[in-house]
Amino acid sequence: MITRIAGGRIIDGAEDEGDAKRDLWIEDDRIVAAPTDGRPADRTIDATEHLVMAGAIDIHSHIAGGKVNLGRLLSPADHRENPVERAGAALRSGSGLTTPSTFTTGFRYAAMGYTAVFEPAMVASNARATHLEMADVPIVDKGAYVMLGNDEYLLRRLAAAAEQGEINDYVAWMMQATAAHAVKVVNPGGISAFKFNARGLEIDEPVPHHGVTPRRIVAALARAVHEIGVPHPLHVHCNNLGMPGNVETTLATIAAAEGYPIHLTHVQFHSYGSEGKRGFSSAAHRIAEAVAQNPNVSIDVGQIMFGATMTESGDTQAQFRNRSLADPDTWISMDIECDGGCGLVPMRYRDSNFVNALQWTIGLELFLLVEDPWRVFLTTDHPNGGPFASYPHLVRLLTDRSHREDCLAQIHPAARKASTLAGMTREYTMREIAIMTRAGPARSLGLSERGHLAPGAVADVVAYRPDSDVAAMFRAPAHVFKSGVEVARDGAILAAPSGTTQLVRPAYDRQVERHVRRFFDDHMTIGFDHFPLAAGELADAGLAVAEQQCRPSAGRA
Repeated sequence: MITRIAGGRIIDGAEDEGDAKRDLWIEDDRIVAAPTDGRPADRTIDATEHLVMAGAIDIHSHIAGGKVNLGRLLSPADHRENPVERAGAALRSGSGLTTPSTFTTGFRYAAMGYTAVFEPAMVASNARATHLEMADVPIVDKGAYVMLGNDEYLLRRLAAAAEQGEINDYVAWMMQATAAHAVKVVNPGGISAFKFNARGLEIDEPVPHHGVTPRRIVAALARAVHEIGVPHPLHVHCNNLGMPGNVETTLATIAAAEGYPIHLTHVQFHSYGSEGKRGFSSAAHRIAEAVAQNPNVSIDVGQIMFGATMTESGDTQAQFRNRSLADPDTWISMDIECDGGCGLVPMRYRDSNFVNALQWTIGLELFLLVEDPWRVFLTTDHPNGGPFASYPHLVRLLTDRSHREDCLAQIHPAARKASTLAGMTREYTMREIAIMTRAGPARSLGLSERGHLAPGAVADVVAYRPDSDVAAMFRAPAHVFKSGVEVARDGAILAAPSGTTQLVRPAYDRQVERHVRRFFDDHMTIGFDHFPLAAGELADAGLAVAEQQCRPSAGRA
């Protein structure tokens, strides 16, 4: 099957040259060069004046796992009030906006032009269930980051001054055991500290009982992830999330990586100063300067979007602290085996609230101050900062200064006065949007066949009909292709293929299994032999798997 997308304005962030009008050819599931033998297309789509991009990739969105299911249980009104619009014969039942069901998640992402989504907080002991739940999300490719850095085994080995090679082997073993794509650390050491009644943990403060500092945890994991060749850097949720003055912790975390690649996630929540009479201010400029000065650092923003949402996090310290802000007044906090923890707090961000309004401006300041679109990615930390369905509005805020200023005029006046957003004239170009939402995430995740439109790439393609309202344009693309199949048209779902599970399987010395087995026998409720997902287990369950290659270690940046 050959499809010709004719006359579109091709915007490929991976290409150095500017956009140009030309035809794009698809054969089966791949983008191909224009035929030279005169073969006609089986199907031609008139994309004259349309913007044609690769499928978008969400590098950080909570879409599966225990915390997401708890969030669904905790928000019945969200599901009652937000059913799936009945548009398209391929839709199945589903609901929810801030905590959407699996079917709804896939449909809404695909309808917006997204073709890959990554779950950033997979608890190791819940990996099997997380993968099966992700498999239930239609159309888009999926992958997950396994959470380490608060697991009892790693903390014990760090406390015992284990050599880096052993840490590397353990991290690689855990990635294979959980079929992970990358590694994440949440509040390094802080979740373990919470179990010993600590309600905060500074980066150089020893974890109770273990005596290991968060700085040591970050250094060991960042080095391990790099040396075993995982494409995506250590994905870091810093200590002191949401606390005034936490910019110092964020900058110290960058230093803790010791030059190894590191990705700071939902950095808006970690970019706070403590100036002003309210003791809360923006430090976005300091984070942007640090990103510019440290080429080993990338970030995603975690933009606040006003309205109701559900915060879901492995950071039990932060969620326990935020329980008084719950709206409605209900929350969950729990311990998870020897792996970590979980907390859920429903939240409503208001433009009339000084703190919420300043958080909103801080996120936008970060987007506009970080000059390199290859190292800043568009996220709302769904659903923590807002639902992923708000991405089109966020794109408009970045590309349309006039609209941004109109929205700024509506927020709390003290927050507006405290922010530098009003003086920022930058507007993202469409190529910068393509880099930030496609080529950049693909490069960071090691997805060499995605995020671009060169021949040989997987045919994940989106055609946008021009509209003066950029949000409307990005909310319902004219055509969305997933692996060469048109899955959505003008916001309506046409087909619902399964998508693939993306994972990375770094090599390790099997000797480490002896030590891990002993720990499982003494401490875990699940047996060592039953813990890992066996080779081929996902495929046996009917899931398509795409294994991305590890890269050679290249030392510090």
